Amino acid sequence: MISLKNVTFKWHKDDAKPTLNIPHLSISKGEHVFLHGPSGSGKSTLLALLAGINTPTSGEVYILNNNLSQLSNTQRDIFRAENIGYIFQNFNLLPYLTPIENVTLGCDFSKKRKQLASQSHSLENEAARLLSALGLHSQDHNKNVATLSIGQQQRVAAARAFIGSPELIIADEPTSALDTANRESFITLLFNQAEQANSTLIFVSHDETLKPLFNRTISLVSLQEQI
Repeated sequence: MISLKNVTFKWHKDDAKPTLNIPHLSISKGEHVFLHGPSGSGKSTLLALLAGINTPTSGEVYILNNNLSQLSNTQRDIFRAENIGYIFQNFNLLPYLTPIENVTLGCDFSKKRKQLASQSHSLENEAARLLSALGLHSQDHNKNVATLSIGQQQRVAAARAFIGSPELIIADEPTSALDTANRESFITLLFNQAEQANSTLIFVSHDETLKPLFNRTISLVSLQEQI
């Protein structure tokens, strides 16, 4: 699913030290991976490389056997839309749309995911199914998303990432605003949906108390100390 080889990243070519320096990283299909590290360790930078938002200064980033450095900006945008669901830390929902509209919006950028999402239901019904499965009650599906609580908005963001069963789900600090009990409950729901969609899940957080919930943990600090 994911393979990084001798990857470095510098924001400016004249920087003395790279922001990220990873000799090797491999993640298999279907894994639920907890990636942790303190602020400044390069978590967001790594996610941007995995999503094809940025390309490495040196080395190779392979996702689904595609070398992202060899793709054009447009090709990376298409690849990301079709294969990667992203749960942002601040959710990035459109506040003037309903939860259903926010969830289905992602399919406007990917024919592949739109077709997969519409196989058994209409697109709207699949969005409603995901929202309910992730804990958002049906009476809230057509409200203005800006009127929902943080926890409810989090579920909308997760449903948007999962619609169309993307191969890879990246979750960037998605539970930082929740208390411990709600964090664990939400992660369990993420696991259930990842298994149903046969998606690989990379969950990024600085909160190491969540590690026991995952079948694999990766310390970004230790990963870069392999050098």
